Amino acid sequence: MENKNFGDVAYRHRFTFRKKFILIPFFVAGALFLISYIVMLLWNNLLPDILHVSTITYWQAMGILVLSKILFGFGGHHGGRGGAPWMRHKMERFKNMSPEEQERFREEMRARCGKWGRHRGGFDWDRPAAAEEEAPKTTE
Repeated sequence: MENKNFGDVAYRHRFTFRKKFILIPFFVAGALFLISYIVMLLWNNLLPDILHVSTITYWQAMGILVLSKILFGFGGHHGGRGGAPWMRHKMERFKNMSPEEQERFREEMRARCGKWGRHRGGFDWDRPAAAEEEAPKTTE
């Protein structure tokens, strides 16, 4: 048997796909509202007791959620790359540099940031652990 209404079936299939496509923004908005509510509940039930911060409203929870997604990315693994878009861009640029450019970049970052990691445990990323200098001992 031959389907003589093929054009009609294709039209109906396209029409139902369009109806489903129209519903996607509503599902996304619903998910945003539900996750914001969960963030508000978790914040208000955990953080005031632990960190002694004040409780937040629903809209503040939504703002925190949106801000964290902007800063830290959406968590998708696009070809194995997750994280914030600005960080992925910087890492791509760093990978495409020559070794001399990478070293120049590291030196520039050290000059800008200083030795910020040395006061936390005294670990220097550039030297092996055996080459670490002993901190001067205090006399009592």
